[in-house]
Amino acid sequence: MSAADVLKLIQENDIKFVDLRFTDTIGKEQHVTVPSHVVDEEWFTNGHAFDGSSITGWKGIQASDMLLMPDPSTANIDPFFDEPTVFLTCDVIEPDTGKGYDRDPRSIAKRAEAYLKASGLGDTAYFGPEPEFFIFDGVRWNVDMSGCFLKIDSDEGAWATSSDTEGGNMGHRPRVKGGYFPVPPVDSHQDIRATMVLVLEELGVPVEVFHHEVANAGQNEIGTKFSTLTQRADWTQILKYVVHNVAHQYGKTATFMPKPIVGDNGSGMHVHQSVWKDGKNLFAGNGYAGLSEFAIYYIGGIIKHAKALNAITNPGTNSYKRLVPHYEAPVKLAYSARNRSASIRIPHVASDKGRRIEARFPDPLANPYLAFSALLMAGLDGVQNKIHPGDPADKNLYDLPPEEDKLIPTVCASLEEALDSLDADREFLTRGGVFTNEWIDAYLELKMNEVNRIRMTTHPVEFDMYYSL
Repeated sequence: MSAADVLKLIQENDIKFVDLRFTDTIGKEQHVTVPSHVVDEEWFTNGHAFDGSSITGWKGIQASDMLLMPDPSTANIDPFFDEPTVFLTCDVIEPDTGKGYDRDPRSIAKRAEAYLKASGLGDTAYFGPEPEFFIFDGVRWNVDMSGCFLKIDSDEGAWATSSDTEGGNMGHRPRVKGGYFPVPPVDSHQDIRATMVLVLEELGVPVEVFHHEVANAGQNEIGTKFSTLTQRADWTQILKYVVHNVAHQYGKTATFMPKPIVGDNGSGMHVHQSVWKDGKNLFAGNGYAGLSEFAIYYIGGIIKHAKALNAITNPGTNSYKRLVPHYEAPVKLAYSARNRSASIRIPHVASDKGRRIEARFPDPLANPYLAFSALLMAGLDGVQNKIHPGDPADKNLYDLPPEEDKLIPTVCASLEEALDSLDADREFLTRGGVFTNEWIDAYLELKMNEVNRIRMTTHPVEFDMYYSL
């Protein structure tokens, strides 16, 4: 869609407002709205000025002027606003240079795609994330000097069997690890997922599958089609927006937190990826599981840099409550065909066109623009430096003898460890100016604030362990 097409869309649908959206460092979409009568061809060229100093981790007050540059190809009519509104995804531009801001996640994604082409290794990177999420009936929490609490309300919760529910407790709900995937009424979210899917497809995000996930208390997944790096990150942000807002319309609340409940599966975001050149899938070959040498080296790069990647692909303190050895999450830095206990899986496919790898340690708290870009940069480093990942692991890595278990490296055990790893292993990200050292330093500072907040907050479990000692 061109700027002229957007203007036609506005006119034909009597659009009242245009909503400009961009993503901040931590992955949350932000927006500002203008009346549609100010939008013309020149507006698409000049962009919209805003104050970058008000965005966490961005400009200082002394250099705060930024531009939002709308991408006409992303135009859609918002399905949730009362007044007819078109929304557009934007790049954040430095007004003095006209270039993408070095801390703008979407600009980073575009630089990663440009770096791939400039490297000569390939011309297109395809990504296909699988973000899982929970739908709850309600959630409450509080943290202050007097104490803290958290309470999740879910009629699907395995703990709700004794609840005195208005209209009667029907008793049909998933057991712990029992959500994959019995028919209704045990699965109570079919209709809400179907509504989400219809809205996604209306917004141009192709859906391939949707279902209840393993955990009780409303864990779900909507599988959407792969696409190029930046567009696939755009689609992921649309998916999150739709999931949150449809849940809200149903009187429920959705979260992409990796580990919102204790004692059942957390939510991951498995990321499928492949690199192509001149219409050929460079991951297809005659090696292990139908992979090429290029793909094996790409895996080697991800495994080598996995702990640094964790700071971006698993960016919250909550992420590491999912990444615990010997539980459901794939923490072992190994690769395997069909073995879901390995952190890198090679899915079975019908043809070489579908040949790809699946990184299974990321989670949906990740900013998709940053996560996909970092994974690509790590994989390309593996190809450039011929980093071989060793032999595949075809055993169940959740149940190895201790002497074998200790030989296989793992992902980070905490956000602090991941941030230290990123600080020490950052050069591969800065090639071609994709990520900058200034961005990495600002990101480390931003995320260490999260680490310190958790570190300094007394936890109820500590009362359970230490109060009477």
